[in-house]
Amino acid sequence: MEAVTITGTRQAYQGDFKRMETPQAEQTIDAETLRASGANDLTQALDLSASVARQNNFGGLWNAFALRGFVGDENLPSNYLVNGFNAGRGFGGPRDLSGIESVEVLKGPRAALFGRGEPGGTVNLVTKRPTFKTAGEFRLSAGSFETYRADADWTTPLSDAIAVRLIGFAEDAGSFRDTVETRKYGMSPSLAWRLSPQSRLVYELELSHQAIPFDRGVLAVNGQLGRIPASRFLGEPGDGPLKADVQGHQLEFQHDFSKDWSALVGFTTRKTSLEGFSTEAELATNRQRRLVDGQTLTRQRRFRDYDASYQVIRAEINGRFQLAGLQHRLIFGVDADRFENDQVFLRARAPTLASNPTPAQQQAIDIFNPAYGSYNLPTPTPLTNRVETQKSVGVFAQDQITLSERLQLRLGARFDDYRQTLQDRAASRVSTQKQTRVSPQLGLVYRARDALSLYATFGENFRPLSGADAQGKGFEPNQSKSVEAGAKLSLGGIDATVAVFQVKQTNILVAADASAATQLAIGKARSRGLEVDLQGELGQGFSLWASYAHVDAKTSNTFNDANFGVPVPAGTPLLNVPRHTLSLQLVKSLHMAGRGLQFGGGLVHVGQRSGEFTTAFKLPAYTVARAFAAYEVTKSTTLRLDVDNLFNETYYTNSFSALWVQPGAPRSARVSAAFKF
Repeated sequence: MEAVTITGTRQAYQGDFKRMETPQAEQTIDAETLRASGANDLTQALDLSASVARQNNFGGLWNAFALRGFVGDENLPSNYLVNGFNAGRGFGGPRDLSGIESVEVLKGPRAALFGRGEPGGTVNLVTKRPTFKTAGEFRLSAGSFETYRADADWTTPLSDAIAVRLIGFAEDAGSFRDTVETRKYGMSPSLAWRLSPQSRLVYELELSHQAIPFDRGVLAVNGQLGRIPASRFLGEPGDGPLKADVQGHQLEFQHDFSKDWSALVGFTTRKTSLEGFSTEAELATNRQRRLVDGQTLTRQRRFRDYDASYQVIRAEINGRFQLAGLQHRLIFGVDADRFENDQVFLRARAPTLASNPTPAQQQAIDIFNPAYGSYNLPTPTPLTNRVETQKSVGVFAQDQITLSERLQLRLGARFDDYRQTLQDRAASRVSTQKQTRVSPQLGLVYRARDALSLYATFGENFRPLSGADAQGKGFEPNQSKSVEAGAKLSLGGIDATVAVFQVKQTNILVAADASAATQLAIGKARSRGLEVDLQGELGQGFSLWASYAHVDAKTSNTFNDANFGVPVPAGTPLLNVPRHTLSLQLVKSLHMAGRGLQFGGGLVHVGQRSGEFTTAFKLPAYTVARAFAAYEVTKSTTLRLDVDNLFNETYYTNSFSALWVQPGAPRSARVSAAFKF
């Protein structure tokens, strides 16, 4: 659907800066690029950015990614923003793209404006909003593994001042994985109100429900993948799916005082929940039978009842003024947020092998000849029962000063007052901590030519850590420092960015002793690399998207791994982070018989990477290709064919250990019909 932006709302925290004036690398994956890639969810969209690496996705129940080699809290989904609001830290399931206009990959530290966040950068989703031009589209698709989906999108003015947009989706998807089937649906209606020529109000609602079986994937046998089929499910179908729900509201008000000054006030509240049973491979070596006989997998059964809520309010003013003969562009604002993470976690676990447990106690399954439902599913017993509340108030300012016709200086800083409360209901214990942080940023942009700018930037970042130490106290926040330098080129319809970077991170959670019963925030790591991003028009109807990243991410000190309690030497590569990643997409648009025809394809190459943090187990490199063709049968009807994994490559996208490895899907096809009205 053609995007017609009438409401004129601005993105929070970002101000009014052109690409060549911004002293950081950024990628905007717009609606056309997303459509050409065939992406329906956030994970697929982020495959277009080589700077993003897939991480352990919690059995398919959330989005998890590393940006420039660093991931956030592995016990929570990776955080992302929606229109500048924190939205990714809850338990609402993988993010669908039905209501998303574009995906922004904002690289480097952003704490000087956005506040606490991930050290490698920030992902921001820009939603589809109402326009004052009536338009609509209904799309039906059917694909391999009995996958069916419907999407609807309609926008119209209700008056000269009010417009609405109604978006919804529903999907019933089978899988190449045995017994695994998912169902999801959602809606995201919105309303835009032009209160006056200078004032605009936008309200957005988000509702979704997903039912997804918990699936840890396959395993390696003696360190070798492929010994069991990629389709083999090693859980219990009798557990049923986990259910994830979201209810969110966003409200934004923007007022233009003049052509140079405007204000933006926003509020969001978002509630998410995740509930259900799972059966998954036991990771403890002293309980795992497969390490003894090579085929009997010991499993544990778990029950999770997770709830999270987020409330954010913010207000900012941005504009430009002259001072001492220099032009200043200022962003100044305040925000406050509250995040509550309520977790009830139960587990049924096998005794150690030394006690000679029965197959039923081990919930055992033969990995070569699985028989589901062989034992009565055990009743899990309480393990975790706690609620964590994080509150933060921040004040931020950024000033970009035009020092000369070609030179600009960016100065930014943010002050955060952060409070954390940990209520361990099982132990009847409450602990609190208070932290304050100042996050600075310094950037320089030199416009060497009209089509070329050079930049350098430095910034600091912090991210609160969940959980408590042996005394029940919270941890010092995770901290990072980042430097980046690069060049931006705009020539012949192509925008290009080349960047080099280094990020150093401290206060990573590690085990306090070999038993891993307690934790400390003492780990250190660093990531450095090179990125090259290209996008634009090549002429003669060709459009190009290309993204390459070389990332070298390693530990900087020796510590005990937080999950397994074994020593991790300094210089150990970080989990699931490849040294080389490449994403390409080429699309050709033309007319045939007077109708629009578009075809193209893409590929993603991911290099070898660590598959288990504590051993030498590696995930092999892979290259997968895709192709598509779309033809306008009539002015209002378009037919499309997508083929993913064109050459039927066997590959593995991410892992947590050699017993939890996510396989990629084999070749699949999808046909769709879109009707515009």
